[in-house]
Amino acid sequence: MAFLNTDAHLIAYQDSGETYLPAIFMAHPLGMSRDVWDTVCDGLHGHYRCVRWDFPGHGSSGAAAKGLSAEQLALDVTALADHLQIETFNFIGTSIGGVIGQSLCQIAAERLEQVWLTNTGAVIGTAAAWAERAANVRQLGLGEMAATIVPRWFAPAYIEKNPEVSQGWQVQLSRTDDESYAKLCEVLAQVDNRGKLADYPSQVSLIAGAEDVSTPIAALESLQAEFADASLSVFEGVGHVPSIEATDNLVAHIQNNAGRATVGETGISYEQGLTQRKHILGDAHVERASKNATTLDSPFQQFITRNAWGELWGDPSLTVQQRSMITTGILAALGRDGELGLHLRTAKRLGISEDQLRQVLMHVSIYAGVPAANHAFSLAKENGWGDALL
Repeated sequence: MAFLNTDAHLIAYQDSGETYLPAIFMAHPLGMSRDVWDTVCDGLHGHYRCVRWDFPGHGSSGAAAKGLSAEQLALDVTALADHLQIETFNFIGTSIGGVIGQSLCQIAAERLEQVWLTNTGAVIGTAAAWAERAANVRQLGLGEMAATIVPRWFAPAYIEKNPEVSQGWQVQLSRTDDESYAKLCEVLAQVDNRGKLADYPSQVSLIAGAEDVSTPIAALESLQAEFADASLSVFEGVGHVPSIEATDNLVAHIQNNAGRATVGETGISYEQGLTQRKHILGDAHVERASKNATTLDSPFQQFITRNAWGELWGDPSLTVQQRSMITTGILAALGRDGELGLHLRTAKRLGISEDQLRQVLMHVSIYAGVPAANHAFSLAKENGWGDALL
């Protein structure tokens, strides 16, 4: 956990730190915390750099400031991205987290890549209901109200099977700052994004829970109509929090809908492959390769960008670290020095440890021969691997 003071709030956040991967910012529902994304982040490890944070007065973040708005909550996201030196990013948000995503679509569209909005709406509930909720929280406190609020988050069958989940989140909710929660209720009372999202230029993926009583399917269908290009998926048997109730389904949905719905069928575009190639090899190397291309090899550069980097390295079945070790081992076994040097440097960039590289090359010695491994060890040292023994 780390902290950032923005212009408005003290934010507690977690960053998986995988700077070589595309970043995904993850916004939790009202009354919960960044912990709702823990298992999802486990499933996305090696594929995304996961950044999640606590809303004002939630989890470990500071209390909400005066004049809170959906736009200010979105500005907290861009401030965190700036702090982490992340120029563009993916985004997923649930409930009020989805409202923050809608604000980002309006004020920071150029910074967004893929966007998933779950269990949310252009309008959520009514202003009167949110005003009543805020007043009750200020009068009674969340500790008193938790037992009636939390069960609405989950499908009845899920609660019956996992009663401890409801109990645990009631404890979490009771620890949330009452005034900050009330202010966020007042934010939701003012939210109305109807007629404001049609200009967003990219596709948005929407997810509804079939048993969500807070933001039913109809709310997501109405939100879908606000975007020029949005898909809608319904998770059966799921209530308001798919990151907890249907983790595996949500991870698969993110992986299968990240611009890769037709992998192995109609192929990956050059632009998709180029993005993946830059993530792995770095912008500088890819720009040099593109700049040095001529009429002779330009079609070849496009071919490997689409197929090697888009189709192969972009497939989520293996992490980029696993692919790096496989590639390094194959190149070492074949003695492909030019490519091996590049991938030895890339392995270091991707966070492959010295112990892991050693084991890769030890495998080469057994299955492809000691001379090949010995040569690969020498080339690795030439490319910055290993410390001198004293």
